[in-house]
Amino acid sequence: MPITYEVGADNGGLIGSVAGSLRLVDVPSLQVSLLKSLAEQPAALLLDLTALDVVDPLALTVFNAVARQAARWPGTPILLYSLKPLTSELFAKRVFHQLSIVDSLDAARAQLATDPESGRASVSDELLPVRGAARHARDLATDACLRWDLPGLAGPASLIANELVSNVVDHVHTMMTLRLSLRPRYLTVAVRDGSPVEVKPPGEVPLDARRGRGLLLVDATAHSWGCLPSADGKVVWASLRRAG
Repeated sequence: MPITYEVGADNGGLIGSVAGSLRLVDVPSLQVSLLKSLAEQPAALLLDLTALDVVDPLALTVFNAVARQAARWPGTPILLYSLKPLTSELFAKRVFHQLSIVDSLDAARAQLATDPESGRASVSDELLPVRGAARHARDLATDACLRWDLPGLAGPASLIANELVSNVVDHVHTMMTLRLSLRPRYLTVAVRDGSPVEVKPPGEVPLDARRGRGLLLVDATAHSWGCLPSADGKVVWASLRRAG
């Protein structure tokens, strides 16, 4: 049975159901599907593995890869639940010790309710790809940092917001969503646009190029940054480490 992935909303989070026979050949497509769920920046991603059969145990490392990305950005907790006995035995190996695995959906919701890091403040806005969008992005970033008592991050956050939004205005020409989120250790800035074309890493942009060098500034300013596919385009994100 081929692998399928279906997702639905759940009180600010997402429930994803992974079903079928998991083989190594299924890993790339399943990983993209899971990353697209993360790109929605849900409060949590709960993965129902009730109907999952594992043909190639090594393929389960796809969940490790997605969990590592979630830890970098957007900080979304991922919980796996309702595993079959054989699948549960495979996940008991040390390589999977950082994954959160519970018995049921109710148990997953209960664990989230007691998670001190589950609550995150955020602000967002929809922007047109026009002149003035970058200035609005800078203002939104500055206001958010001052509201969250992070004046030291106002400059770096506004610079990152400016560059990410400017990239969409200059190269993508679609509507975009700018979101700033406050996490226990990081402030994150993300811009979602309507183009599936991934951004070029800074090292691939010629130093004498007149355009496309904004990510050099993002790379130099951010603690980390990256690009994820979304359902209708992509999200470019960056994080800034909070003091203390």
